[in-house]
Amino acid sequence: MLSGIQPTSGSFHLGNYLGAVRQWVDLQEQNDAFYMVVDLHAITVEQDPATLRENTRVSVAQLLGAGLDPERCTLFVQSHVPEHAQLGWVMNCLTGFGEAARMTQFKDKSSKQGTDRTSVGLFTYPILQIADILLYQADAVPVGEDQRQHVELTRDLAERFNTRYAPTFTVPKPYILKATAKIQDLQDPSAKMSKSASSPKGLVSLLDDPKVSAKKFKSAVTDTDTVVTYDEENKVGVSNLLRIHSALSGQSVEQLVAHFEGKMYGALKTELAELFTEWVLPFQERTKTYLDDPAELDRVLGLGAEKAREVASRTLATVYDRIGFLAPKR
Repeated sequence: MLSGIQPTSGSFHLGNYLGAVRQWVDLQEQNDAFYMVVDLHAITVEQDPATLRENTRVSVAQLLGAGLDPERCTLFVQSHVPEHAQLGWVMNCLTGFGEAARMTQFKDKSSKQGTDRTSVGLFTYPILQIADILLYQADAVPVGEDQRQHVELTRDLAERFNTRYAPTFTVPKPYILKATAKIQDLQDPSAKMSKSASSPKGLVSLLDDPKVSAKKFKSAVTDTDTVVTYDEENKVGVSNLLRIHSALSGQSVEQLVAHFEGKMYGALKTELAELFTEWVLPFQERTKTYLDDPAELDRVLGLGAEKAREVASRTLATVYDRIGFLAPKR
């Protein structure tokens, strides 16, 4: 099983954690799991070098702080394994231009940037994502619904290579993360919480002062009614708060609706703010422990890259041989 997260900001937000990272922690227990900080994908848009380097380290520290265990999973930085870029080129040459152009994520992101500012890397990043997956012969790829199309293209290219050359790649399946983990913007609950789209007051960053985050929960947009019920169509704001509470507390939405019967929105917001603070403080402390020990962070990343390259190099060597590349003289 393989998945990755971009180091495009200093702090993960609550949507990152509840929508993906928390489930990675569970999945490492029953799977041969590979998790990476995808810094190659990050440079599809302009990055400040020093900031990217720092954000990469902070991302790794947060993954460890969230509960990823280097003894139970392979945790590494994408650029530490050059086979990703090497197989990415092979996959580029196997992908039709029309196939790449149909990727809806590219259409969405390029429309926001404008043609002149959109890089070729942004156009082809789904192909690098395909290489990420196929390198490790992943059976399943934990993704959100918005990434399903990329996994389908991965399956097509794996089958194309296997048919054209020889059986080489495992054909992966998407492992769609639970819909209950869908976290929306606190100020615009019709939109997904994200660093690029969310308003500052609608985004809950995990490394912010908990008092700042608590204030955001208390001022979250709800609706003109006052009854705490779950209704995704007519009460999107309240439903979002109930989902977050359920994810952090472990109580079902039905239990929470019963708990808040007869109470107004303020009670839900206040309790959620306190619940988040109680959860996030230990997370911040664990993350800081890793950031305060750069030697240990480097040791973990060195170990992860070594484990990843053991698998990736074998896959790439087989691919190169089947394509017909001349092997170097040893």
